[in-house]
Amino acid sequence: MPDMDLPLPRAAPLRLACPPAQTVPLVFASPHSGRDYPPEFLAETRLDPLSLRRSEDSFVDELFAAAPGFGAPLLAATFPRAYCDANREPWELDPGMFEEPLPVWVNASSSRVSAGLGTIPRIVASGEAIYRRKLAFAEAERRIQSCWQPYHDQLAELVGTTRRRFGTCLLIDCHSMPASGTVAKSVDFVLGDAHGTSCAPHITRLVERTLTELGYAVRRNEPYSGGYVTRHYGRPGEGVNALQIEIARSLYMDEARIERLPGFDSVRDALTALISALAGGVGVLAG
Repeated sequence: MPDMDLPLPRAAPLRLACPPAQTVPLVFASPHSGRDYPPEFLAETRLDPLSLRRSEDSFVDELFAAAPGFGAPLLAATFPRAYCDANREPWELDPGMFEEPLPVWVNASSSRVSAGLGTIPRIVASGEAIYRRKLAFAEAERRIQSCWQPYHDQLAELVGTTRRRFGTCLLIDCHSMPASGTVAKSVDFVLGDAHGTSCAPHITRLVERTLTELGYAVRRNEPYSGGYVTRHYGRPGEGVNALQIEIARSLYMDEARIERLPGFDSVRDALTALISALAGGVGVLAG
């Protein structure tokens, strides 16, 4: 029995599904599909669990679950986006959320912070405030060190190992977009390559063509051109391409209830076909 005066270790903040051997220069990552809500977080929020879950990219990790079967690793955060956002810089923090002044090195003026969607979000996706009270800066440090950092340590290792082994790497950053707004009503997928700077154009075209041929409406970079992950890891000139894929939630889930719709299997099959096309296009990826 462990000494109960000592804190018990927390569950790992990520889940990594790997093939027996990586055979393709692909890495899939889902930073926003986590749904393990710490009890202490639920106790300090003013929102009910369902409201918190609307910030998730629910089930996106399941939609890409076929990746290891094609020789590619799939990384998913287990912590929720409302708790700590892995698709932000590590220290994008809103000064108004904290009891004490923040260190000068904190990025307190980014557009994400201004919108309430920093590394420790102030609001959920629907715009409602998360907390009853202000937080201690030590709480932000704890979440970033125990959630954000392990996720990015693992992702950087996957990207680096893939690049060294194959001479190239394509990172697919997997997301979903809400039905609210005009974009998700007219578009099924949005591909974000930071306007051509994070991913080689021929790779973006391959993904766009594959999804279009599967019958989906696809748009590039509007309104989602890629977040921190895409822009930080994408270095086409150094052999690392990063492409963000946003999937319209209306295709596969009931957003009000956070439940899979009958169309879930069709979307998962389509993404399995995309993974297969990418795995079969190794020469294209290296080109």
